[in-house]
Amino acid sequence: MSQRTVAVASASGLHARPAKLFVQEAARLGVPVTVRLGEKAVPARSMLGVLSLGAVQGTVVTLEADGPGAEEALDALAALLSRDLDAETGAETGAEETLDA
Repeated sequence: MSQRTVAVASASGLHARPAKLFVQEAARLGVPVTVRLGEKAVPARSMLGVLSLGAVQGTVVTLEADGPGAEEALDALAALLSRDLDAETGAETGAEETLDA
């Protein structure tokens, strides 16, 4: 089994937007990946599972996968977690869409 250990970089941890982006990428990759925090392990494709980890900024998680494409999937997901996804989505600035009247 392949593993990657990575610290969560997003300011809000794995909550809301960062968790959504992470889960979407895990589903897109098509390789079953497990996210482990201590003794708790959840599927990377499960939004509720990922949120249930309660991972805050700086929390170190372990990603695990096995089989064809595992190395590439782990690399992609580890790279995603090591970026501040809040800043990339505009979440930290409170950016809002405006509607024309």
